[in-house]
Amino acid sequence: MFLRLLRAASLLSMCSCLPSDYEDAIELNYGPSYYNEIAEEETPAPTPTSAPCSSSELTKWDKMFSMLENSQMRENMLLQYADDIIKVEMGSLRSEMLRFVAQYGGSCGAAVENAGRRMEMQLDSRLRETLELLKLRHRDSPAAAAGNSIGNSNQLETMLHELLSAAQTQASRLSKLETSCFSSPGGMNTKAGFHPLRGGEQGHHEQEVTTTEATLEMVLAALQEVKVEMEEALRSSRQRFLPAGCEMALLFPMRSSRIYTSIIPDVPVSLSSFTVCMWFKPTSISNKTVLFTYGNRRNPYEIQLLLKRNAALFTIGGEAHLVEARGVVNPGRWTHLCGAWSSEQGLASLWADGVKVASTPGVAEGHVLPDGGSLQLGQERNGCCPPSLSSGSSVAGFEVGFDSKLAFAGKMTGVNMWDQVLSEDKISQLSLREGHGCEQSGNIVAWGVTEMVPHGGAQFI
Repeated sequence: MFLRLLRAASLLSMCSCLPSDYEDAIELNYGPSYYNEIAEEETPAPTPTSAPCSSSELTKWDKMFSMLENSQMRENMLLQYADDIIKVEMGSLRSEMLRFVAQYGGSCGAAVENAGRRMEMQLDSRLRETLELLKLRHRDSPAAAAGNSIGNSNQLETMLHELLSAAQTQASRLSKLETSCFSSPGGMNTKAGFHPLRGGEQGHHEQEVTTTEATLEMVLAALQEVKVEMEEALRSSRQRFLPAGCEMALLFPMRSSRIYTSIIPDVPVSLSSFTVCMWFKPTSISNKTVLFTYGNRRNPYEIQLLLKRNAALFTIGGEAHLVEARGVVNPGRWTHLCGAWSSEQGLASLWADGVKVASTPGVAEGHVLPDGGSLQLGQERNGCCPPSLSSGSSVAGFEVGFDSKLAFAGKMTGVNMWDQVLSEDKISQLSLREGHGCEQSGNIVAWGVTEMVPHGGAQFI
């Protein structure tokens, strides 16, 4: 090989000397460009040239090109030879690495085993402690837990369960890696086949285990930071979250006699049965807070859906016909409320979060809701009604009948009204927080379709 390299070097030196040999024989003329201009009347005749094959001997240029071609061929041969040498050396290096793995596979298996078991135990204990803490908080303060955004605690618990499952999966993968190390070449199929480590090998093994433990601590710290960031993101999105797939809501910023929303239905409200449903999130609740009302000049209390502290009230034809359910409402929490009534049997029912919480028979039996009244959200009119769409007449004192003590403060969404009593399954589907209840529209009042006019500071968000 050394002789070949010397020959190649000598050839390259010869090629470098060739231009100097022919330097004297070649003359170049770099005259001005206008000497090469040819006039139209002085066009020279073409010079006859002989065919290349008719030349009896090679010129100096032909010899030089031939030598260069030979030099290129030899250079390619040298490169191919060097490539072959590299392949051989890489093959021998691979063999050495395989022998090294076979010899020191025991320390590899021990390090993988210790790292996997430590990671499994630490992640398992940390995540289980977090789950227990969440359960204790939810048990000790149910009101505060209920005030969180929809499914926050359940989502966090689900994510932690997923992390726990991922940790267990990672431990299983490390166990497989450990088994692979045990079954590596060299006869180390069991732990009993490990060779005792000597001096420097023992110190190197301890250093590897220490590095692995430090890495795991960094991973755990990163997981804790991610958990804190997730909790902050959940808290920040709590105010913007809307249930049941709703994309907008009505905001009632404060309790005021001028803040309310009027509903203008496209069909007459002359009903012998109905169901009204809505999502609401109150900021505060007084002794009487109005959610939904319908009334006319003769009776402003035909339909009332009210709140009283932590109770929900439902009346038909006046407060004498009352359905009440206690302990179903909490400030700062989204609640789904439905009131259903049928004139045929006089049965009035109240539903909270998809569960029937109250039912009373004989409520306004045989009664029919009169047309020409007004539908309001967040206030009741107390005897004063807007002009009828059919008559076009005006009624003075439109805001006089409003009382700030009865006003609703908070958010509403998914307000719908049907001209029939909905089934239990239908109401349960509408009350799913993670469902798509807002896609179901009523045929009397349809959320997102029927015109709703905010007044005062009420607004859509």
